[in-house]
Amino acid sequence: MSLQPAADTNILWFLPTHGDGRHLGTSIGGRAVDHAYLMEIAQAADRLGYYGVLIPTGRSCEDSWVVASSLVPLTKQLRYLVAFRPGLLNPSLAARMAATFDRISNGRLLINIVTGGDPSENTGDGIFLSHGERYEITREFLTVWKELMAGEPVNFTGKHLRIEDGQILFPAVQQPHPPLFFGGSSDSGIDVAAELVDTYLTWGEPSALVAEKLGRAAAAAARRGRKLNFGIRLHVIVRETAAEAWAAADDLIRYVDDATIAQAQKRFSSMDSVGQRRMAALHNGSRDRLEISPNLWAGVGLVRGGAGTALVGDPGQVAARMKEYMNIGIDHFILSGYPHLEEAYRFAELVFPLLPVRHAVQKFGTAKNSGPFGETIGNFFRPGARAAG
Repeated sequence: MSLQPAADTNILWFLPTHGDGRHLGTSIGGRAVDHAYLMEIAQAADRLGYYGVLIPTGRSCEDSWVVASSLVPLTKQLRYLVAFRPGLLNPSLAARMAATFDRISNGRLLINIVTGGDPSENTGDGIFLSHGERYEITREFLTVWKELMAGEPVNFTGKHLRIEDGQILFPAVQQPHPPLFFGGSSDSGIDVAAELVDTYLTWGEPSALVAEKLGRAAAAAARRGRKLNFGIRLHVIVRETAAEAWAAADDLIRYVDDATIAQAQKRFSSMDSVGQRRMAALHNGSRDRLEISPNLWAGVGLVRGGAGTALVGDPGQVAARMKEYMNIGIDHFILSGYPHLEEAYRFAELVFPLLPVRHAVQKFGTAKNSGPFGETIGNFFRPGARAAG
């Protein structure tokens, strides 16, 4: 199915509640991720004009709902993409949580539906379901949740869930409900997305592979009389020159040795996530060819689960690759970079001006009170844009 190009885009950043630092696979350059640091990133993203922030979920992370709730009063416009895990949480409690958060944040909630692709983590959480059963319960969960958010009494009997006279009394600000984001690369995942969610997410792959996946999702939605939005989850390493960006990519994994890669890849291979298998296939655990398509680098996925690719290059190159994804329908980018505070500034300063961004962003160098920006030279002269010869 042909995909409609996106005219503009929403750009979200990431809160690294599972850790942050200057290098992967090592404690060297590691950074303590406490509440004060998460607040710094959230407030920077808010000030810079990012549409929202994704907060990850799982046993390796701080709880996403607690973190998001603690940061809402410390930000003004920033939206929070927070996870529900069907099977771990029942839809009635999820509906009350969502409605409450949406009210106290004045409509700043986005919801990420996560089915969970790590069997050992699932059993540790008391979820003893197969891959197919997890998508069955996801479908039932979302069916009930959406009906509850509509404000009517719900009676539902399914294979996994049973609800009698379920209801929430206090509605969300966003109607009919806060937007639903969801990623699932299997046929079952695409089927759930086509029927029930608003924005279908993918991890970063070469554009041809992304287009094929999105095409299948779009066709499945069209058969149901629905239309999906599309988003992509990527890391980013942007510098003023391409050489600097690629040097930063090499530096990010400078301490990653073969034993660490083998350990991580063995762990990932135990998962039943189709998306994780697709990520692993991009590099096969080898450093030999990590630039898998122009400016798309798979080095992160050597040791990190989930999103394992980064856009690497100068501002023009990164913007060009993002526009290629927009041409195949991507209208949401969920980005991250190491360390997350500094990279949030780099991306906003260098790439925001080159993109048709849907939301309001910080205008650098145009402040009426004291521009241009930069430290005063000799405590007297305001700096200009001239580069040193």
